Amino acid sequence: MSTSYPNLFLVTARKMAFAALAVLALAAAPLMAQAKPLTITLLGTGSPAPNATRFSQSILVEAGSGKYLIDLGRGVTIRLAQLGIPMGKITASFITHSHSDHLNGLADFWMTGWIGTGYGGRTTPMALYGPKGTENMAKHLELAFSENTRIRHADEKEPLSGIEIDAHDIQGGFTYEHDGVKITAFDTLHGDLIKPNFGYIIEYDGKKAVISGDTTYDERVAKAAKGADLLLHEVAYITPQLMEKQPIYKAVAAHHTSPEEAGKIFSEAKPALAAFTHLVVRLAGEQLDLPAAGVILEHVGKTYDGPVVVGEDLMRFTIGDEAIIVNGDKGQYGFRVKLH
Repeated sequence: MSTSYPNLFLVTARKMAFAALAVLALAAAPLMAQAKPLTITLLGTGSPAPNATRFSQSILVEAGSGKYLIDLGRGVTIRLAQLGIPMGKITASFITHSHSDHLNGLADFWMTGWIGTGYGGRTTPMALYGPKGTENMAKHLELAFSENTRIRHADEKEPLSGIEIDAHDIQGGFTYEHDGVKITAFDTLHGDLIKPNFGYIIEYDGKKAVISGDTTYDERVAKAAKGADLLLHEVAYITPQLMEKQPIYKAVAAHHTSPEEAGKIFSEAKPALAAFTHLVVRLAGEQLDLPAAGVILEHVGKTYDGPVVVGEDLMRFTIGDEAIIVNGDKGQYGFRVKLH
């Protein structure tokens, strides 16, 4: 009787195939766990300064079927175009307060988003939520640009529904909900005359991000961000020499949060990752806030020893179930922060 031996090549091949399947399964597991991420992209990280590197404030939130803007500063349309996101695909926009650097891209976004092209295409009213005065601003925008509306509708047949503004004045505690996304406004202090002034809490599928908005040191930010996955906070660092030379910067500094103060907020809130945006950095002899990262990280390190990053325009935070992945829009850098 002949004895049959298994083909060693086939045995080895089968083992390799099973091993490969196991590796694929392990690789797929994090992807499956992150099937519903909350993604936040910094469209503008600067201040009122006209800066080609850092546009003024705007943040894109993507969750579920929705895309949302927090503030609409200078260059918001350009940053969305760089990301390949049509303006007509934005579900709703939210304003933190009525300073111009948070609003000066609004008219552009509103009108350009109405144009029936790949980058525009809005056919339904633009949903807009913000502090007292938002409804009045919308009404006067429609009046100020009524000739643009008349001409484009008559000449290009753009639908009038797409140029309407569905504006809402809101107060702290207001909550917006859509397709599992919850966005809540909370009050913060940006100055005695700047009221109301909001930060925003974004919650989706068990994930949480908090945007401070412009604020002085305010423990309400720490309270709102307790245990958050991501805390985005504004920051200001102005040298004493410059404040002495140009007293206006004393008033500017009094309306913002220093790196050391932000570090105290981070230490209390304990987010998985803290990040800076709205950088107001003025060094002696510097007109624009370009050499920001080094000086901010040096000073925040005096009061906070957790993970923190200085934001850049088009920096993207993808919050999954296991970790936060941080990338540039072209994937030119990236790192991973494990969640709680």
